[in-house]
Amino acid sequence: MLVDQQVLIEALSNPALYPHAARRVQVIETHISWVLLVNHQAYKIKKAVDLGFLDFSELQARKFYCEEEIRLNRRFAPALYEDVICIGGTLHRPMLGRKPAIEYAVRMHRFDGDKLMDRMLDRNEVTPAHIDALADAVAAFHIALPPADMTAVYGKPSTIRAPILQNFEQLLSLMSDGERDLAPLRQRSEAEYAACEAVFAERRQQGWVRECHGDLHLGNIVVIGSVPVPFDGIEFNPSFRWIDVMNEVAFLTMDLLYRNRADLAFRFLNRYLETTGDYRSVRVLRFYLAYRAVVRAKILAIRAHQHSLKAHETAEAMAGCHLHLALAELCLTRKRPLLILMHGLPACGKTTVAQAALERLQAFRIRSDVERKRLFGLAPLESSHSRPGDDIYSPEATRRTYERLYELSRESLAAGFPVIVDAAFLKRAERDQFRALADELAVPFAILSVQAREATLRERIQRRMAEMNDASEANLDVLETLRTVHEPLTEKERARAVEFVNDDGVGEIGASAVWDRLEKKLLSR
Repeated sequence: MLVDQQVLIEALSNPALYPHAARRVQVIETHISWVLLVNHQAYKIKKAVDLGFLDFSELQARKFYCEEEIRLNRRFAPALYEDVICIGGTLHRPMLGRKPAIEYAVRMHRFDGDKLMDRMLDRNEVTPAHIDALADAVAAFHIALPPADMTAVYGKPSTIRAPILQNFEQLLSLMSDGERDLAPLRQRSEAEYAACEAVFAERRQQGWVRECHGDLHLGNIVVIGSVPVPFDGIEFNPSFRWIDVMNEVAFLTMDLLYRNRADLAFRFLNRYLETTGDYRSVRVLRFYLAYRAVVRAKILAIRAHQHSLKAHETAEAMAGCHLHLALAELCLTRKRPLLILMHGLPACGKTTVAQAALERLQAFRIRSDVERKRLFGLAPLESSHSRPGDDIYSPEATRRTYERLYELSRESLAAGFPVIVDAAFLKRAERDQFRALADELAVPFAILSVQAREATLRERIQRRMAEMNDASEANLDVLETLRTVHEPLTEKERARAVEFVNDDGVGEIGASAVWDRLEKKLLSR
């Protein structure tokens, strides 16, 4: 059947067959499909193969999976995925849109390959704004998805464990004796699975297993205009896409880590978690990061065994395999976590400094402004219409907010990740509670105290209120009220504090001396 398809592809390479005055047809071949690029369109034809994890061997199956590809990918890329087109006629003289069909193709809008995010990252063209927009899009996509039916097997702990074992068995068969001892990594992966097993079951019960993209890495995201658009989600195997949302998030995070962009990886993670509120997913993050790295290693090992590759391509594939295995080991290595409290008046720039810190320290930031609103069912930028001291800003609401910050901090610290709590912490009792948590868990503790001039604070508050683009609702009256109730850092607290002057929006954030001081505070616990 593949021979027949190859004849068809050769015939479809004739520009005269297309209705839009094509000059040339570019053919891209993968192990499961051909993509024919013609002017502003792309035609994707599935190969008649049965690889076990997918079966495109029958024509009706290829039609079904073409339709599935359209259904699934229109969820996040409706402008790219146009329709399923019949190919009639004969193998030597095919006709687009004619019946009876001898083949089917997914018709797509063609995009600029240079705008794939992996290529853009190689050219250092991916910006923080791209990462924020991508995190917002992925979070919105996941939130809108219905949870898996509890009668299905998707997301059950047993279905999560089986691929781990299969990955290592396949890797062993692909790697020569003595090339790499996989036993330690396999043991650590199984140990992490065992530690997370109850959490997997809990997350499935809570509805976090959903019909995701399934293959969300930088090579499957294209920037159109300034908007990152995921595409090429998995249609051929439901078990690959009906997964825990954190499994999906971990894939993209792992890809960024592999490319030595931990700053962007943790920017993406924090933005996503801030939107979804799924902070408890950090308990399974290490497992999924390592799992995705091992899967990528396996794919590269398979590629290295393709006979069509040249010697340098084989070497590159195996080098990538080993680097991904090393990354998996690193992801499973628990470092000593740390706890950092932000401190300062409204509009001093705590969140800006915390953003720089989380990217530098690979930490999770938990924002009081966002979590306060979440407690009351409000989106981060949604106004509560509350007066100072009332409703969501009442003393009871503030107590509940700090209680939530405490719970989420404890959970992330217990999972072995650094935590930055982005709140004002103007009261000594609030700071004492978190200092006690650091002492209890025996983790390093520091305070980042951010300062700005009075005129700067007022100007920022007025601008923020006019633009309505911040979760904080503090106005000038709130600033004056908080200034009067502020309890300054004690001498003991100042010994654990690093002061940031943040008058121009950037201030000392980029100064290495400031971060060196913070590191010394954390190391001198």
